[in-house]
Formats: sequence, C-alpha cells, structure tokens
Amino acid sequence: MRKVLFTVMAMVVAVSALVFSSSAENVSLKGDYVEVRTASVFAGACHYNGEVTTTGREAMMAWNVTSGKWQGIDLTGVRVIAVVSSDANLGEKSVARQSEIVIDSPSRAQSVAILNALKQNYAASLGTIVKVSNAPITFEHKGKTFAVAADHASLNVEAMPNDLCCKMPNLVWYTPLVGLENRKVGYTMNASYSGNTVGEQWSQSGENSAFYGSFSF
Repeated sequence: MRKVLFTVMAMVVAVSALVFSSSAENVSLKGDYVEVRTASVFAGACHYNGEVTTTGREAMMAWNVTSGKWQGIDLTGVRVIAVVSSDANLGEKSVARQSEIVIDSPSRAQSVAILNALKQNYAASLGTIVKVSNAPITFEHKGKTFAVAADHASLNVEAMPNDLCCKMPNLVWYTPLVGLENRKVGYTMNASYSGNTVGEQWSQSGENSAFYGSFSF
C-alpha cells in the first residue's frame, strides 16, 4: 500500500511540475506598448462628454517584443500593429469589435506564435480578426516618445508635460486596451489609418489620446 501511495504521489508531483513548466514557458513575453484612440483619454469632463458618444470608435495598438518566448518560439524583436474598429466607443466593454493585424517577424513560426499569444491574451480587445498580414514595421521608442509605422498605419506619441495624468487621475476617462505596467497617458502628435479593412480611414492629432507603458504576459 505504501509503495502504491508513493508511486501515485510521485506521478502527481511530476505532472504538476510539467504543467508549471509549460505555463512558465508561455508566460514570458515582455516589451513596449503604445496605443492611440480617436477620443481624448485625458480631458475635462465637458470635453469627454462631447466625445464619448460620437468618437472613440477606433484605436491603433502597437507592440514591440523585447524578450521572451511563446509556444517555445523566441519572439524577441517581433513587432505588431493592430487597428481596431467598432460601431460604438471602445470604452464600452461589451461592444463588438473587428481588427486588422500587421506582423513584422523574420519567420512564419514567429508570426503564428505571436498571433496565438495575442488571441489568447487580448481576445476581448481585438474582437473579430478580419485580416492578418506580414509587413515591415518601424517601432522607435526613445525616452518617452514613440514612432511606429507600417504601410497604412502610423503614430507618433510623446509624454504629457510633467506627467499630469498621474497628478490628476480623475481626468483619465479610459483604460488601455491591454494591461500595462507603469501606464502613462501620451500626447498624440499624429496618428492615421489609411487602410480599408476595418472601419473608415481616420487620423488623429494634437490630443491626449494615447496610452503607453510596458506589457508582459
């Protein structure tokens, strides 16, 4: 009886170690993230109320993986842009969304792995993915400025002066579409989407309509 009990316990420990190892292998991606919305995310109450029902239906999300693996594939250096569109403000959690994703990676295996990672972790934010393509993406992060660009999507974001978003948190009306470490509100110098896959073409400039920070999962 003792021998049987010992064998069962050993099997439980082995299985637990395997599950933990597999989970640890997947939860390892880290990097930079920046997001632009078509509505101000930091503004006075009157400004927010004037936009909440008429704008904010689009967003551009950009990831730059600085380290980590997913499904055993090293994704360091992989970059992604997702353009999201909806019929209502994206601040509404239950609103239906559709997205177009552009991936910049050296191999098909990396493209598949990063797509699976995004689907698993950000399914609600991305909604229905209607198109996935591979194309070059530039992602420059210098200090507190971001410049991201692909063929038909681009953004330029810089930090707000004196980190006002942290000193006046009551004026931050939305949350980022992904969980972030050290989340900050950014000033959108310009951002635009000239594609025709999700929603209409749009542009945004001169507003506190961005979030940035570090992502990990």
